[in-house]
Amino acid sequence: MGLISVAQLMKKAEAEKYAVGAFNANNMEIIQAIIEAAEEVKSPVILQASQGALKYAGVDFISGMVKIAAEKATVPVALHLDHGNSFEQNMLCIRHGFSSVMFDGSAFSLEENIRLTNKVIEVARAVGVSVEAELGKIGGTEDDISVDEKDARYTLPKEALYFVEKTQIDLLAVAIGTAHGPYKGGSPKLDLNRLTEIKTLLPNTPIVLHGASGVSDESVRECIARGIRKINIDTDLRQAFVWKMREIMDANPKEIDPRKILGPAKEALKAVVKTKMQLFGCAGKA
Repeated sequence: MGLISVAQLMKKAEAEKYAVGAFNANNMEIIQAIIEAAEEVKSPVILQASQGALKYAGVDFISGMVKIAAEKATVPVALHLDHGNSFEQNMLCIRHGFSSVMFDGSAFSLEENIRLTNKVIEVARAVGVSVEAELGKIGGTEDDISVDEKDARYTLPKEALYFVEKTQIDLLAVAIGTAHGPYKGGSPKLDLNRLTEIKTLLPNTPIVLHGASGVSDESVRECIARGIRKINIDTDLRQAFVWKMREIMDANPKEIDPRKILGPAKEALKAVVKTKMQLFGCAGKA
């Protein structure tokens, strides 16, 4: 089938009011597991590469593996850059065939964020690539990007409206109380009223929830009901994958065949992806 843009996936998600899962891909087994899960539950899917994944596997390997998987897939697949914090990195991923990018200008002033986002949009739109931006700062750590809790800032609804009017961005990631990485002390308390206010002001803009691993199922459903259309999942995948590897190695300390360790880990991760797809409402929407 080949890759399609996230913006294309969002059209149906907005119309039918479900969210599409965006799952972080770091190696071959994880990519295979995510695609297989999507095939088995008939779901559209977004595979995304973070700063860490690009450093670990390389942009050519990540894009090459996902493109091969997408060509063989019968479900819609998008390849997305997660938290690209420079114009140059966004361009690198576009050159390597990513169908969607994210310019994360949340560290800049509002006007500079708008300027740089528009610079990315100008190139991306010309080649059919969708662009996600972020307003507000989401706390926690994801690979090389770390935001201290005291520096995390909720998205201001009127600022979000101004930002979208000035950029015409395809997707907007908002900060409503989630964080990257594992949560301390249970599920976070989300500012759902803030989300409703943002979506009321931006009825035609797909809203993205970052840091959704560890958020309760009830909160996820409520977020989708209030307008979230793309949900990022990474930590839950890592935990499932690594914990299964540890279980296999603890039970069989002399095992030296990586396939017998990575194979069960892949299946454990796939089960998590399928569960998330059912929760997000995107299962059966391919």
